Amino acid sequence: MNLSGLLSIGGKSGLFNMISSTKTGLIVEGLEDKKRIPVYSAHQISALEEISIYTYEEDVPLVEVFEKIHTHLNDAEIISPKSSKNDLLAFFKEVLPYYNEEQVYASDVKKIVQWYKTLNKAGLMVFDDEKEEETKEVEKTEDKDNK
Repeated sequence: MNLSGLLSIGGKSGLFNMISSTKTGLIVEGLEDKKRIPVYSAHQISALEEISIYTYEEDVPLVEVFEKIHTHLNDAEIISPKSSKNDLLAFFKEVLPYYNEEQVYASDVKKIVQWYKTLNKAGLMVFDDEKEEETKEVEKTEDKDNK
């Protein structure tokens, strides 16, 4: 999974894909609605690839958290971001048992769940292991065809 170019913008719902940069900001496209809008330096812009989650050991990059969620769910539906605070935190505890409970809030978990749902709906929840498996299957098929 590659999170480069994916942005969260303060004050705007959803996730955005960076299209280009301008002198005064960025042009972004919504992942869900595909609308392009300008974003200026006054906006709080967070690149998903730079976000990590506090744990008691070391910070875990967001892409690894998404991979742990994906593995944990095993193709099941993720919890609703509108679930109760306790349900969200219990779910996150199952996924990342050693997260720092004093620095990671229910609002953070809610955001992660919302982002996961958005990325999954956009078809971006593809991890290296799955790509390797697909590559191996293609190679096996090609080998059979060549024989």
